Amino acid sequence: MPAPRPMLATPTEHVPPGEDWVHEVKWDGVRILLDAGPDRVRMLSRNGNVVTAAWPDVAAHQLGGRDVLLDGEVIALNERGVPDFRVLQHRMHVRRANDAERLVERIPATYMVFDLLRLDGADVTARPLEERRALLEGLGLEATRWQVPAQYDDGAMLFDATLQQGLEGVVSKRRGSRYRLDTRSRDWLKRAHRHRGSFVVGGWRPQEGTTNRLAALLVGEMTPDGLAYRGRVGSGIAGARARALQDLLEPLTRSDSPFADEVPRVDAAGTTWVEPRVVVDLDTHGLGYDRLRQPSYRGVRTDLAPEDLG
Repeated sequence: MPAPRPMLATPTEHVPPGEDWVHEVKWDGVRILLDAGPDRVRMLSRNGNVVTAAWPDVAAHQLGGRDVLLDGEVIALNERGVPDFRVLQHRMHVRRANDAERLVERIPATYMVFDLLRLDGADVTARPLEERRALLEGLGLEATRWQVPAQYDDGAMLFDATLQQGLEGVVSKRRGSRYRLDTRSRDWLKRAHRHRGSFVVGGWRPQEGTTNRLAALLVGEMTPDGLAYRGRVGSGIAGARARALQDLLEPLTRSDSPFADEVPRVDAAGTTWVEPRVVVDLDTHGLGYDRLRQPSYRGVRTDLAPEDLG
């Protein structure tokens, strides 16, 4: 019998208004179906792989051996207290029990449970969302590693609040909807935040297979310790934009990196370093990360100098 796969949300440009919808925080974690019973806890990734060994703190049964199938997201917090997928990457692919146990102390995880698919042997996926939610809230998970996150009636309020807090976004769910395994449904809609910020260019990388055609920028953030590397961006850079950037940056070429910290080898290889004088605006996914997430180039800020960003 194939492993179950979760129901997926459909991207949207607008958080839906009205009484037909409830809204939840979109968590920046790892999607997990958790199948638990009297003598087992099995954690399944979004593509159906068994990943229980990576999460010994979450895999401990929190319901006294009751039979349940749960849907949720495993999260971990970064140093700013924000759920951060990049923190989880240190744990995601661990399969040795000793390694996983050591990481539990350094990177504790929490399972944010937002849906219930089976309870005490009964399939509840056909029941309305409100009924599944009431059953889930009645399980008494408040003081455990399995947490039930809040739902909100006001989607616009939640969208603004998650934006201000640097969270990933909002998932909106249609009241009365059933749970459909292995389906991307319009009964669930997701809206992720994009944040715009200004960064300093420290280098550029050529298009693959060439040495002189700009395809990506290496950018940093001004800090008291100098220019801190924040990642590379290639999205939004092509054609006339790429040529204009190359014309702007070539006169600034230098022999060494302008970044105060070490640039990963995979980014540094083949890079042409430049004096850190050009400021660009980028859209990026999420706040509070050491590296930009899904950055997209918007344009050069001729009205700003690097010292204006410190």
